[in-house]
Amino acid sequence: MATPSNEEFIAYNKGIIEEFRAHGGTVTRPDFPILLLTTTGARTGRPHTVPLGFGVDGDRVFVVASKAGAPTHPDWFHNLRAAPSVTVELGTSTFRATAIVTGDAERDRLYRIVTGDAPGPNAYEQNTTRVFPVVVLDGVSASASSSATASVR
Repeated sequence: MATPSNEEFIAYNKGIIEEFRAHGGTVTRPDFPILLLTTTGARTGRPHTVPLGFGVDGDRVFVVASKAGAPTHPDWFHNLRAAPSVTVELGTSTFRATAIVTGDAERDRLYRIVTGDAPGPNAYEQNTTRVFPVVVLDGVSASASSSATASVR
């Protein structure tokens, strides 16, 4: 599977963000629940919003910096490393949160929640040798995610 270009990512994300906001957090694609993550640009200081699939672990909501298996981490990941205060839109709720990059054992455990226990790499992992960081969004209510998981159209 080829990794999309930056231009393709931007165009795809723009459409999803518009649909998410126009329909109270529901989207027709992708076919899994998403949230919107807004980070502060590390160089520009401007807000940048991206749609992301997410996982839930007890009370915590987390995201994976896969960038569809691109060889480099996504821009949003670099942004939150520089400025971990983020905004998260989940369903019809908006949260101020702190992005916490997980360590090795915790990263592996959370990653298995979203990929399952299937042996071998998933499709995105086949595109790269990079390890995908997992980021907990501290301050996001996992209870809000239950309404978001039911809102895929």
